[in-house]
Amino acid sequence: MDSLRIKAKELLSTKIADVVIGYEEGTAGVVRPVFITNPENCGKLIYDDRCVHNLAVYLTKQEVKSLGKMAVVAALPAMRSIMMLLSEKQITPEEFIVLGISANNELLDIDNVEVLKEYINKCDLDSPEKVKMLIADIQKLTPQDRFKYWTKELSKCVKCYACRQACPMCFCIRCTVDVNQPQWIPVQANAHGNLEWHILRAMHLAGRCVSCGECGRACPVGIPCHLLTMFLAEYTQEQFSAYAGTSDNMQSVLSTYEPNDKESFIV
Repeated sequence: MDSLRIKAKELLSTKIADVVIGYEEGTAGVVRPVFITNPENCGKLIYDDRCVHNLAVYLTKQEVKSLGKMAVVAALPAMRSIMMLLSEKQITPEEFIVLGISANNELLDIDNVEVLKEYINKCDLDSPEKVKMLIADIQKLTPQDRFKYWTKELSKCVKCYACRQACPMCFCIRCTVDVNQPQWIPVQANAHGNLEWHILRAMHLAGRCVSCGECGRACPVGIPCHLLTMFLAEYTQEQFSAYAGTSDNMQSVLSTYEPNDKESFIV
């Protein structure tokens, strides 16, 4: 995308940005993230349908922040992640520039957070249709069969935590699973520990997941863990009329009470 390369080179040449976080060709036709600080290297930047990684995950990394002001290539999920990170005070508007990419793979002109917010709220924020169909199929199962389905899927987990590392909203410096005094989650990969880990992560992302699907894509053993968080994303929208990443001042759906909140869960 020539417009992206030209814009990135301009930002670095004029010192408006110190590093551009984008995509480049990797090996065997696989795209990988790239961190460009030299304007002459902007020719490496690419953007096509293979560029699915949510690059917002790098905005909270201290080793990236230390490079200076960050310009990040961001499709809709990454833009929504940026809004959530702003809401949760993990980044400030002064730290980054959004090189927004539209659904038609065109470079957007996003000057500030307000423009970013306006663009996001004009977009279709539903989960992809394929994902909605998969979730619907699982929901058709009886509670017992759903439990069997997830127990079987999660039994494959090797506790590599690739799902956590790929998620922009898993930004804690020390995760619960890394704590061993006291130890909340078993370290070893077993049925009980795996179930605890994935339920814990899903609940921590309730009302925060932007449905990018990175956790599922990152899983080396093919666990569809993204279906858990994306189901909760749809459920919180249904129950609380809140899509994650639509404002830079969002309130947590699990810790904020409104008098008009639905109480259908009370039996």
